[in-house]
Amino acid sequence: MNTIIKNITFLTLILLLASSCVQHRQLINFNEANLPEDTPEKIFNDINLTIQPEDLLRIDVTSIDPLAAAPFNPGTGPGGQRQNMQMGGQGQGGNYMLEMFQGYLVDQNGYIDFPVLGQLKVEGLTIEEAKGQIYGLLQEYIKDPVVEMRFLNLKITVLGEVNAPGVQRLSNKRTTILEVIGMAGDLSDYANRNNVLLIREKKGRRTYTRLDLQSAEIFSSPYFYMQQNDVIYVEPIQARIATVADPAQRIISYATAGLSLISLIIALSR
Repeated sequence: MNTIIKNITFLTLILLLASSCVQHRQLINFNEANLPEDTPEKIFNDINLTIQPEDLLRIDVTSIDPLAAAPFNPGTGPGGQRQNMQMGGQGQGGNYMLEMFQGYLVDQNGYIDFPVLGQLKVEGLTIEEAKGQIYGLLQEYIKDPVVEMRFLNLKITVLGEVNAPGVQRLSNKRTTILEVIGMAGDLSDYANRNNVLLIREKKGRRTYTRLDLQSAEIFSSPYFYMQQNDVIYVEPIQARIATVADPAQRIISYATAGLSLISLIIALSR
């Protein structure tokens, strides 16, 4: 009889501990992937971001004659250089606010209002294509113009079970979901790695996609490379519940299990 009681007690304790433990396999990315190690693999899902309404662009025009380029650069001084305006403080934050102020906003119809050249349709173009369009139009006004363009609104929002959730601003237009998660401090121990939600808005439509970070298919997914304004939500695994549940409720649950165990032991010992 004592052996039965000991076995029941041991089994009950194991079940209680297992209900709040994270298994080793749940902490590993790509554990279901058969990756071709040391074998180069061609990338088929690489993307080149296109300009969308509500995008913010920085466009700089230069040439061998700074005065000739100055009319195409709002906020430039007499020498054709951008002036250091004071907006919202100093340092990196102030510089970012300055760039936002000087950027070109793409309207809902896909146009920007460019100095001298007027309204230009840029929606659906890549940065390289838009640069080529402006370069061609500038030939009439400037000799050998140089056009520099980049996104100012490349940002991804990461929520849920990551160590540093929030908005991540990107400087590189070719950024993967793994890089963004790394910027957010990596996944927490309670992250559900095989059910990550990605929300994407493009051309007036919103899509919801579930991604499995434990599968090799993530590398060939069209969602592996990020696009502007993507939202990533990493949901928790079941074991996370025990860490955020109301303490009083947890005490009641454990007390109930303990009383049940004691009652069973008493019943068996009679």
